[in-house]
Amino acid sequence: MTLHLINPVTFVGSNFKIALKYLKVIAFTHKQIELKELGRLVICQENLTDKLHKVKAQFGISEIFYLATCNRVEFVMLTSHVVDKAFAKEFMDSIDMGLCPVSTGAFLDAASIYEDTDALNHLLRTSCSLESLIVGEKEILPQLRKAYENCKEAGLTGDGLRMFMNCIVKTAKEVYTHTNISKNPISVVSLAYRKLKDLKLCINDRVLIIGAGETNRNISKYLQKHKFSNFTVFNRTVANAKQLAADLNGEAFNLEALKTYNKGFDVIITCTSATEPIITPEIYAGLLNGDKGRKTIVDLAVPNDTHPEVLEKFPVNFIEVHSLNEVAKKNLLERYEELSHAETIISENITAFILELKQRRIELAMRQVPEKIKEIRNTAINSVFADEVQGMDQQSRDILEKVINYMEKKYISVPMIMAKDILININ
Repeated sequence: MTLHLINPVTFVGSNFKIALKYLKVIAFTHKQIELKELGRLVICQENLTDKLHKVKAQFGISEIFYLATCNRVEFVMLTSHVVDKAFAKEFMDSIDMGLCPVSTGAFLDAASIYEDTDALNHLLRTSCSLESLIVGEKEILPQLRKAYENCKEAGLTGDGLRMFMNCIVKTAKEVYTHTNISKNPISVVSLAYRKLKDLKLCINDRVLIIGAGETNRNISKYLQKHKFSNFTVFNRTVANAKQLAADLNGEAFNLEALKTYNKGFDVIITCTSATEPIITPEIYAGLLNGDKGRKTIVDLAVPNDTHPEVLEKFPVNFIEVHSLNEVAKKNLLERYEELSHAETIISENITAFILELKQRRIELAMRQVPEKIKEIRNTAINSVFADEVQGMDQQSRDILEKVINYMEKKYISVPMIMAKDILININ
């Protein structure tokens, strides 16, 4: 569903200028790019903030945030620049993802670029999982919110994207509440657990969890719910590892400890934001500690945390996001009837948001009206009609004060209401 706004709404705040026409998205998704390839576009978290600040300044982007999930890598921005494939190429070259020119060109050919109402429509569909590999999964909304919050804390966003995010979150909640799109929800995590369950593991199997993010927390809940109890958590930030380990009654270590861990394992569940494989053949061999048996790896990271040579050199049951594709397609068919319901809610929210922008424009444009009216009042009483007011008795002054106060309120509220009505009804 594509909606078109004839007159994009613009308003000026104290330090920013926002318009629906300035909302731009450069998106790389599973629809045009293989998931394994998509992982090459993920930016290392350590460099992310610096890279985004760099392109923000270089291209005159007022606000920006970056979203990376197992389905997509997207840049959401507010800018008056024309964002086309030529802009996207300069942008990608500047942000330096470590790709060769041929790879960059291939990714750009597969990129989707949205602006104006199409950009908002895309973001709303994304937040509602309509653009996800698994339609109906709810993980995308918290992922999107976290991506925005991280960039907000880094000073990359402002009041403009805040308004858009409010609309995005509101719409997603309405879709999940008022449609059956997430009934009997099927997410990447639940599909992975089903695959894991088919392997008929023992509940006392030793489970190594690498990464303490939301995906691993969710799959850990599945395992714990089904009586698994032998967990060891590894994470770059030890505090986060300890928090998850406490919930699972397990041990916690930093990632470096993988190199020396020798207590053995039966299952590895990994999902980190690393841009290079964490489970190398050397580390995997060390974790085996001489064990020759077939083990299981659930790798939900994009790019994969598991080096391809591990699968070549060792007997492994390997579960990854890419292998869940066929189940995802079946899931889409099952939820097809709910798509129209969700799109109706999205359409209604776009219309409501456009109205909100128009009202906000009036509020900002007219916020000086009360001050101006007070200035006129003070000039009238203290200067223009000062002698006449001084000649009045106290009772007359009190009546005059009441009349002026009444008129002042009306002169503030009536024009505001009329202006909103006029602007709202303009096509």
